[in-house]
Amino acid sequence: MQVTETNLQFFAKQIRFYTLKELQAVGFGHYGGSLSIVEALAVLYGKHLTIDADDANNPDRDYFVLSKGHGGPALYATLFLKKFFSEETLYTLNQNGTTLPSHPDRNLTPGVEMTTGSLGQGISAAAGIAFGNKLDGRSNYTYAIVGDGELNEGQCWEAIQFAAHHKLDHFVVFIDENKKQLDGLTIDIMNPFDFVEKMKAFGFAAERVDGSNVDAIDEAIQRAKKRSGQPTAIVLDTTKGQGVSYLEEKVDNHHIRPSMDDTNAINAALAELEKALAGGENQ
Repeated sequence: MQVTETNLQFFAKQIRFYTLKELQAVGFGHYGGSLSIVEALAVLYGKHLTIDADDANNPDRDYFVLSKGHGGPALYATLFLKKFFSEETLYTLNQNGTTLPSHPDRNLTPGVEMTTGSLGQGISAAAGIAFGNKLDGRSNYTYAIVGDGELNEGQCWEAIQFAAHHKLDHFVVFIDENKKQLDGLTIDIMNPFDFVEKMKAFGFAAERVDGSNVDAIDEAIQRAKKRSGQPTAIVLDTTKGQGVSYLEEKVDNHHIRPSMDDTNAINAALAELEKALAGGENQ
């Protein structure tokens, strides 16, 4: 089946719906930074990643590393939809005995390539994976999502410089520029300036796209795959809490223990998404 923009939009709605459902099941969690990467995950897992839950260790698979590990709930929703585990498992998020901890763990969760959450380490591991695959002569791709706040970490820039030096043209880094981090706006805590220009200065090809637009993300990935001799950075212009207007407008939306008002608003968003999914075309 040919994947179309409509399919990807539907898949993004599914991911957003199940991300909210699993967070509501546990009663707290990283809402903001999970929702801002939904469209990127939909495009990657819906179209570009060569993976198979039934052959998860195939050495020729593509690799994905969620460096901003606090976005784990969105990744878990995606992996559930790709049949790596059951819906029942999805609702055990962050509970005793779960295989879905707050931040991804490669030793616990099927489909997770790298344990992340200690910010800066994921992108470093992803660069190493891409380099290893290049040394082995493989043509598979390595993708990573790094947070804009995470890029306060110097380790990230060492990894970025390493990737550019080794001309890792099968390495694509997404920067989730949702403009917030744990305790405030990125511009107030550590002004990031222009990520596109910074990544270019470090030797990457780089561009900025609308991180809520699956078509724009898809086209940027297609351009990345045509490049030779240079890794690519795709800066996602996103909003923390993306796709749920109430959460987008909430100031402290990094990690939420929902109040009654929050719960009512999230439940209303779930109902709206459920209605959209019921009337959509599940292809």
